[in-house]
Amino acid sequence: MSQSRTPDAEGVRAAARAIAQILPPTPLLPLEIGGVRAWAKAESLQPIGAFKIRGAWWRLSTLSPTERAAGVVAVSSGNHAQGVAWAARRLGIVATIVMPHDAPAVKLEGTRALGAEVVLYRRGEEDRDQVAARLIGEKGGTLVHAFADPWVIEGQGSAAIEIAAQLGRAPSRIIACCGGGGLAAGLALGAPQAAIHIVEPQGWDMVGQALRAGRIVEAGPDAPKTICDALQPPATYPINLAVLAGRAEPGVTVSDDEVRAAQAFAFARLRLVLEPGGAAALAAALAGKVPVDEHSVIMLTGGNADPAAFAATIAATNRPVESVTLPT
Repeated sequence: MSQSRTPDAEGVRAAARAIAQILPPTPLLPLEIGGVRAWAKAESLQPIGAFKIRGAWWRLSTLSPTERAAGVVAVSSGNHAQGVAWAARRLGIVATIVMPHDAPAVKLEGTRALGAEVVLYRRGEEDRDQVAARLIGEKGGTLVHAFADPWVIEGQGSAAIEIAAQLGRAPSRIIACCGGGGLAAGLALGAPQAAIHIVEPQGWDMVGQALRAGRIVEAGPDAPKTICDALQPPATYPINLAVLAGRAEPGVTVSDDEVRAAQAFAFARLRLVLEPGGAAALAAALAGKVPVDEHSVIMLTGGNADPAAFAATIAATNRPVESVTLPT
């Protein structure tokens, strides 16, 4: 990871051009919330089922021939892992991914199926970044950080370029789930006129707390469990905080029940399968925790749901949706 390079708007535009050469735009779907028409960006329909393919492709495609030959190492609970593995296979790069032992099986299997070597660590007992550093020390390679790499941030921001093209104008606001802040930072660079609303799981609002405190805040050992496995980094990084400070709106949090309701809504009304973390932004909008208008965009960031858990959520969730409908 380069600490000497700062992500910028031109890098986002360059990433968008590169990504447009290999991936079609994901759909921008209309929906109404409280009688107000808004839009949902279906990143869950990417080839790996998540927006993470954007940052992974931009980062790996910019590596030099020498760097490509040495391979890459990444740390991820699953979606960044699959993005890196997908890009690495397409570019002929050896990829090693450090993943938590309790990552959803669908994400572990998907990463291995794409040809990456998976090294497991025990969440809460081992430092995943130290595991990655040890692997790089032993075998070499470039670290492709899930949210604190400048190229990864720019790649995620390419979604904002697509959104503006699809809307035919700049969005008024973008509502996005937030783990470490890579997506939010990229969107802030790619949509400079838009308000950026970050949404985190309850008890895991490390970015929101960092923005309020003006410094990095780490998750405590008593941080609660959340079904949003993709949104649990222990802290953001200075590179993300530097982009978001003074730029992102005050963060909000969502409960597991609100996330499940959003998953059920997306399945019933948008015909989409969303994993918990991928439904967090929608959960905040449906719960009235962030405002929406006709030029607002809600990021639906991932669809790699555990089949059994998703089926249980759909079967158990009976949330009235009369006030939240698709426009005719």
